[in-house]
Amino acid sequence: MYIHKEGFNWIIGTLIFYIVLIFCLNYLSSILLWPVAIIFGILFLLIVNFFRNPERIIKVKNNALVYAPADGKVVVIEETFEGEYFKDQRKQISVFMNPLNVHVNRYPIGGVVSYSKYHKGKYLVAWHPKSSTENERTTVVIKREDGTEILMRQIAGALAKRICNYANVGDHADQGGEMGFIKFGSRVDLYLPLNSKILVEINQKVEGNIDVLAEIMA
Repeated sequence: MYIHKEGFNWIIGTLIFYIVLIFCLNYLSSILLWPVAIIFGILFLLIVNFFRNPERIIKVKNNALVYAPADGKVVVIEETFEGEYFKDQRKQISVFMNPLNVHVNRYPIGGVVSYSKYHKGKYLVAWHPKSSTENERTTVVIKREDGTEILMRQIAGALAKRICNYANVGDHADQGGEMGFIKFGSRVDLYLPLNSKILVEINQKVEGNIDVLAEIMA
């Protein structure tokens, strides 16, 4: 288990604030010391927990399989129109991450990044139907060697105020490698070819690099 690089400043800053607060309370009010110490101690542990980065290695990589790009719950499985890049019908799978989930985002397949774009937007709750097109988001498309492309969209939620995206056009996308991070509650959408076989169900809990969401049929 590691701490993700996006959490270093948060954890160090919170720890410094915690130490200063305890020092001041110990000097000013011994009555408040323990209640405040416990409350902020729990908050600090929650922040550390949020930025955890468990080591997840896909031992046998297979680009026919679409691995979960994040930990969370499957909230959408449907055929829909993708209007930003493909501009045609696709199968959509969406994974909602609550604040207690691991928030590292990983490449679901391997290939080359053929598209990467950040969009400013609103902060609707991540399960809202319009969050996919109106919230702050980043769209990344990965192209396999055979030319098949899938689209991955990071969507900020009501609490998330920053999307971190490491994918640049032309980058090699290693299946299971880190693609980004979203802070404090969010969602990831995948848009797959229509011939994809969905292997998960609505409300199923999944883990990045462990559970397979779909198989892209030849």
